[in-house]
Amino acid sequence: MLTTVDTVTEASAAMPAQRQALDAAVAGGDTGLTEADTDDGPQAGLVRRGTTADVPAIAALIDANLAEGHLLPRTREDLAAHAHRFLVVTHGDAVVGCAELAPLSRAVAEVRSLVVDASCRGRGLGSRLVEALQRAARRDGFSTLCAFTHQPSHFIRLGFSIVPHPWLPEKLAMDCYACPKFRTCGQYAMALALKGGSLRTSAAGQRPYLALPPTMIRLTPASEGSRAL
Repeated sequence: MLTTVDTVTEASAAMPAQRQALDAAVAGGDTGLTEADTDDGPQAGLVRRGTTADVPAIAALIDANLAEGHLLPRTREDLAAHAHRFLVVTHGDAVVGCAELAPLSRAVAEVRSLVVDASCRGRGLGSRLVEALQRAARRDGFSTLCAFTHQPSHFIRLGFSIVPHPWLPEKLAMDCYACPKFRTCGQYAMALALKGGSLRTSAAGQRPYLALPPTMIRLTPASEGSRAL
């Protein structure tokens, strides 16, 4: 049975490589930005890796959008500890968008805390962030990138598919079981296979049985061993 400790231990082991992957994903024009995609262009915004100096701006973006019900709150301490996992998009000196590449295991990473300031929406900035995280996740060796969202159409346009929640047991173990909205969550589980093939052959599709919480696993008497889970 996958435990929260298992997922945290596996995810922590990937941190140094993940920092390099995020740097590579935003270096040398690899964000997909063109000369027109500068602070002076019609689609103003530059993508770069987050730093601890960005924590107040990231926190303000998240806090300002909590009322919409699409984001989970984050503490300043949590953001400071994971600032290196964020990509931010800037307009001038202001951070106007952010997203975190959060490792859930050695195989699965999540797009987390994706938000763009309301005044800058409709310019494709959120898509740029997700696409840069995709490149970073591939470089870091993840086989599946996932996201949980109330608006699946945005991710479908970027190649993600809606999948059953049990296909992402790492997410359930790390966050969902302890969430007060567990079993009443209105979010869609989205997944993207990063190494080719179908989702059913990726990490997200191979272990749905691991999504069973401990309280749902029935202890079966020895006489019923043939029927045990």
